[in-house]
Amino acid sequence: MDKLQAARWQDNHLQLLDQRLLPQQHTYIDLETATDTARAITDMVVRGAPAIGVTAAYGVVLAARSAYAEAGDNWREQIQAEMKILAAARPTAINLHWALVRLEGLFADLSGNPEAKLLEEAKAIHAEDIAANQTMGNLGAAFFADNTRVLTHCNAGALATGGYGTALGVIRSGHAQAKITQVYADETRPWLQGARLTAWELLYDNIPVTLLADSAAATLMQQGKIDWIVVGSDRIAANGDVANKIGTYSLAVLAKHHGVKFMVVAPLSTVDYDTPEGAQIPIETRPESEVLGVFEQHIAAEGASAWNPVFDVTPAELVDVIVTEKGVVENPTREKMAALLD
Repeated sequence: MDKLQAARWQDNHLQLLDQRLLPQQHTYIDLETATDTARAITDMVVRGAPAIGVTAAYGVVLAARSAYAEAGDNWREQIQAEMKILAAARPTAINLHWALVRLEGLFADLSGNPEAKLLEEAKAIHAEDIAANQTMGNLGAAFFADNTRVLTHCNAGALATGGYGTALGVIRSGHAQAKITQVYADETRPWLQGARLTAWELLYDNIPVTLLADSAAATLMQQGKIDWIVVGSDRIAANGDVANKIGTYSLAVLAKHHGVKFMVVAPLSTVDYDTPEGAQIPIETRPESEVLGVFEQHIAAEGASAWNPVFDVTPAELVDVIVTEKGVVENPTREKMAALLD
């Protein structure tokens, strides 16, 4: 599935797979500016923390191109406005800021037109993410016994990363090793990433999947049909608290009650060591219309209001294992998370 990429650099510009149109349409859109790239991130053309990070890196390349064209050797000052626009595109996904910091760290040592060197770094970020996902896939699958049944939430696959996937990377690896016998996917309201994206990805790879309403997960666990819940993350605090798609926290609480194991899969770039715990993670709230309707179709009673937080925070004590490309952390604590840096 790494051949199907949410973001790619082609014909000297950025192309994004428009995930708002999946699975009915498989369409890439061309982006020529950093401002348009930021808007695409905000508008959910691309989503998923690692994929947003990759996209933002390419967005810096576009920003440098226009800054150098307009200001020549003074491009460093010119680029700052678009860097701020990119940084504000999604507040919770830490990979976006990580990618911007990594590329901005090169600015001081660049001479002449910076585009080529920045593009080289953006492509390196992209390639590193794919490799990290494949490593995490094998590390996570090692926890599965034979005949494992898993449940996943939202979409943490190739569409949410540089390729292969985090949570779905583990599921892909587990399926390839003949350990997984059943995959369930929450439909994931309000954007239905599970129904539209996860189900499509898995079927693309000939992995059978059963969809369920988010509210049905408790009954599935009560009936003893789930062994592991496997999810991705948009930001992990220094103590192991996990921010992920809204509904993840409730799954973790249910898993603890029913004796179901809970796995979080994310690259080390998703760990925010500057944020001590989950309470300090900014949680994005999106428009009420996303809850009051399904895409363009309004379904709620007229006059009703809605609350639409995009993410929630799962405390570290509800997590059995965090899988990164640098190793795994079982029963995460601040000390165990810090050890990953060693």
